[in-house]
Amino acid sequence: MTRATAVPETVTIHVPFRIVKRGGRKEMQLPEAAEKPRRTDSTLVKALARAFRWKRMLESGQFATIAELAEREGIAPSYMTRVLRLTLLAPDIIEAILDGRHGPEVTLTRVLEPFPMEWTTQVAFFRGTCQESGAVNSLAAN
Repeated sequence: MTRATAVPETVTIHVPFRIVKRGGRKEMQLPEAAEKPRRTDSTLVKALARAFRWKRMLESGQFATIAELAEREGIAPSYMTRVLRLTLLAPDIIEAILDGRHGPEVTLTRVLEPFPMEWTTQVAFFRGTCQESGAVNSLAAN
C-alpha cells in the first residue's frame, strides 16, 4: 500500500491553557469558552467519604468521642472535626463536588475553612464555585 501524498514529519497544534494548583497538584485549565470535561477532585471525594464514614461510626456508638475515633484513625482530633464538618454541606454542593461540577476554587483547603451552617446561605457562600448545578442555582434564587 502506497500513499499518494507525503505525510509531514511534524504537526504543530496550539492549545491555549494555563496551569493552576489544585489540591496540592498542578492541573491544566482550558479557556472559559472551551467545553470543560467533568473531573472529580479525588481529594475532595475522599474527604467527603471519610467524613460520612466517621459520622456513621460515631452515631452507631462504635466510638464514644471524636478524640477516641481520632486516636484509632491515627490523626489529630482537630483535623477530624474539620473533616466531619463536611457532612453539614448542602446536598446540592456535595452532589456538585461528586459530579465534578464544582469550580477550581473549591479545594479541600477551602471547604475545610469555616462555612455557614444553613444550606441556602452555603449556596450563596459557594456561589460561582459550583457550576452548572440547577439545584444550587434554584436554591440561590429563593
